[in-house]
Amino acid sequence: MRHLKIEDKVEIVNAFGKTRTEEFIAMNPCHTCPTLQFDGDDGAIWESCAIMRWLCVNNKGGEELYPSDPILRGKIDMVMDWRQTGMYSCIPAIAYIVFGMPQEDSEAKKSFAKLMDEHFPILMDEYLKDTKFCYSDKVTIADLSIAPVLTFLKCRPKFWAKVPEKVKEYYTRVLEAFPDTKENFDMLDGMCTGYTGEGADCEP
Repeated sequence: MRHLKIEDKVEIVNAFGKTRTEEFIAMNPCHTCPTLQFDGDDGAIWESCAIMRWLCVNNKGGEELYPSDPILRGKIDMVMDWRQTGMYSCIPAIAYIVFGMPQEDSEAKKSFAKLMDEHFPILMDEYLKDTKFCYSDKVTIADLSIAPVLTFLKCRPKFWAKVPEKVKEYYTRVLEAFPDTKENFDMLDGMCTGYTGEGADCEP
């Protein structure tokens, strides 16, 4: 639906298992993915929200996903900052088991309770109060920063079952708005729903 035509400008490189190499750390000392590396001596930027903003600002069609209206853009930035500093802070204790990183069930329960009591109400009752997407009836990078992350909750099926239906409906709308990335979304979904290790049967 709405996406940037950047295939001729950006080479996609799979960095799985390579982020701790000397070469990668020299480029990005935080050794995180995604990372956007520039040609020449311009270095790189990392953090997914920063990368999405840069791609939208510097490529044709970006205004569809990151509108230039100063108030709406400010709200999009606010939502993305909330995602990064608020909502996402609850994800590791719940979902990093899928990466082979042991997590205490008690901490997962606390994090999920915080999602349910604090973050999901903000998403539903403020950001999605009168619109299909965050502060907009058109999908933006704010939504793209939030919805795919919710997939991680599926690694604990009993947690996912408790997620409010309004949040699940929003999640589905966002993913459907980016059909060209369905393959990637499906890979993440398969990884999370296929997890059967320790903590998968935990009750929220």
